[in-house]
Amino acid sequence: MKTMKAFITRSCGPEARFEAADIPVPVPVSGQILIEVKATSLNPVDNVFLRQDIGMNPELPAVLHGDVAGVVSAVGQGVEGFKRGDEVYACAGGFRGHGGALAEFMAADARLVAHKPRTLDFASAAALPLVSITAWEGLIDRANLRSGQHVLIHGGTGGVGHVALQLAKSKGARVATTISSEDKAKMGRDLGADELIFYREQTVEQYVENLTDGQGFDIVYDTVGGQNLDHSFAATRSKGQVINILAFRSHDLAPAFARGLIIHFENMSIPLLTGVGRERQGEILREVAKLVDEGKLKPLIHGQRFTFDEANEAHGLFEAKRYTGKIVLTP
Repeated sequence: MKTMKAFITRSCGPEARFEAADIPVPVPVSGQILIEVKATSLNPVDNVFLRQDIGMNPELPAVLHGDVAGVVSAVGQGVEGFKRGDEVYACAGGFRGHGGALAEFMAADARLVAHKPRTLDFASAAALPLVSITAWEGLIDRANLRSGQHVLIHGGTGGVGHVALQLAKSKGARVATTISSEDKAKMGRDLGADELIFYREQTVEQYVENLTDGQGFDIVYDTVGGQNLDHSFAATRSKGQVINILAFRSHDLAPAFARGLIIHFENMSIPLLTGVGRERQGEILREVAKLVDEGKLKPLIHGQRFTFDEANEAHGLFEAKRYTGKIVLTP
């Protein structure tokens, strides 16, 4: 049996660490492809799986990280549309029942995979899958975003936020975003934001009045969670829509009821965990690749790159919140 170098964690908790190990190379079964990993990126859920068990964690010892960009090394039975040597990207592992991308090779359900954008290198492509699927499912598949709508993206320079901002612009929306500093304001402008909200200086009531004549936004995408979900209810027009990706606490739904809001809770991991709807995520990544190659979407990447054997340092930087954009790792 062939082995590969991987970076695994043998525990889950505050003291958990990644360590190098030799483990078997996965063999692609029917419907899978084997990807030679060229890059992965760090998403919040990857760090959650390292630090606490939330019921979706991969079995220990675990190979973490779901996002992958790489080259097709082998093709399982019944797979169409991919061949050896193809350059691909996906969010296809790192959850219960699926090995992750912090390894030389990763087996992936071909339905979750797409050819990577031609205009991006592997490191840049690896920054996109999870956040792009999350943004697309929320704005397009759930909220049915239309040209001319007024959209508020909370955290428009964050992982999901920076893709949601660009995606909304590509569909013809007028986009506002909340930011915390002049540096992030510049990033927001570069990404195409029409309106910038310094949320530490303005109340929800103030920016709703200033930007929407007190009516509220058609769609509010909340990538922050916590109390910000309550703020999102207040920022949305009557019968508008709120999308949230971090609903982990109790909330008073009376304000949402009073406005007749539609609330979408977006969780892109469901197809990976259940097997249902995987084809759609591959389709989304194909559409995202087109937008990238047309110059309508670009990943925001932290300046410092890490190798796989620096995974502990990468997660340390993430936990210290000393980064902007996606943190990328390469073998």
